[in-house]
Amino acid sequence: MTVAPQFQHKNGVLHAENIPLPELAHQYGTPLYVYSRQALRDAWAAYQEAAQARDVLVCYGMKANSNLAVINEFKTLGSGFDIVSGGELARVLAIGGDPGKIVFSGVGKQAWEMRAALEAGVKCFNVESEGELERLDAVARELGKMAPLSLRVNPDVDAHTHPYISTGLKENKFGIAIENALDVYRRAATLGNIQIVGVDCHIGSQITEAAPYLDALDKLIDLIQSLAAEGIHLQHLDLGGGIGIRYTDETLLSPRVLLDQVFKKLDSHGLGDLQIILEPGRSLVGNAGILLTAVEYLKHSPAKNFAIVDAAMNDLIRPTLYDAWHDVEAVQTRQNTDEALTYDIVGPVCESGDWLARDRPLSLQQGDLLAIMSAGAYAFTMASHYNSRPCPAEIMVDGYQAHVIRPRETIESLFQDESVLP
Repeated sequence: MTVAPQFQHKNGVLHAENIPLPELAHQYGTPLYVYSRQALRDAWAAYQEAAQARDVLVCYGMKANSNLAVINEFKTLGSGFDIVSGGELARVLAIGGDPGKIVFSGVGKQAWEMRAALEAGVKCFNVESEGELERLDAVARELGKMAPLSLRVNPDVDAHTHPYISTGLKENKFGIAIENALDVYRRAATLGNIQIVGVDCHIGSQITEAAPYLDALDKLIDLIQSLAAEGIHLQHLDLGGGIGIRYTDETLLSPRVLLDQVFKKLDSHGLGDLQIILEPGRSLVGNAGILLTAVEYLKHSPAKNFAIVDAAMNDLIRPTLYDAWHDVEAVQTRQNTDEALTYDIVGPVCESGDWLARDRPLSLQQGDLLAIMSAGAYAFTMASHYNSRPCPAEIMVDGYQAHVIRPRETIESLFQDESVLP
């Protein structure tokens, strides 16, 4: 089993930092998202150490977890932000984030989102199509502003990850094909309200080896050199995010190992002065959170044993969407493990796809608490109200203190803005 350092058993009881999880369940109810402030800080420190005083801007990929308390923590530590919507821009501005450290990614930016980002003064737009380039120039012209631009280049590199989170292949919707990038840069250079500042590449998520990054970097270096030969000089190189976390037994890629090789390759080509931008999301928050849930019923049959819990696919959709693995920890361990059975952990939603884990050996009784591990990324941000289920509360633990960073929704709040016809 994989347990994050801030979520450990003490005297047989799983804790979040120094707080026993049963106390949180009793006070705030279940299901419940629980995050560790120290885990966020430790994950950030790994990137700072990897930068080695080089010019590296880490922009947190906030689609992983956009709670204001989470992004404020990273802002305080010095992070920039990788955003993919006007809503995420508004969240960064709401906590006083520096717009000059925001990169705006995403394939479908609308004109209003471009206007908001230009008026805020973001660092860069990562443009993903020729149509977006033309629209960005037009919007900037309307506002009388220059739009800082980086093209997101698709290098056709296999990141060896799940197809749904692989973004650097030709058949993916993201970016501009590497063979077309030079022509699009040439077009950008002719536009009156576009300022070319960089190049961007993001090949996928949950990547556990350096080779795909370095393969993409080789192609980007060729492009950068071709641009320089035509008088187009870049200020930064954005390698995206995607470093994986340990859900079970993955061999991890550390930021230091990756950046050491990136710096070496850039220096060997005389490109060591380029600012490096990284856009980590999952690797900063994934193992910093859990989903705490209670066993409502145990259901046994000749074919399967089911532990029916109060969390569901609308609280954590990754297992049913990606067939993703999340460790499941019993919050209170039992001395007699001979009673362990193999369970599917399932929720109350009316879908056969409503499962959180399959075939897990656990010794359970009705009313037990379970912790679904590694739920800090893509859990709450992908949650829904399916079956008219309110979203759980989010709690941030800091040592011996627990802070409600988002209260549990009420049933009434789900339909308070709806109306019926007269």
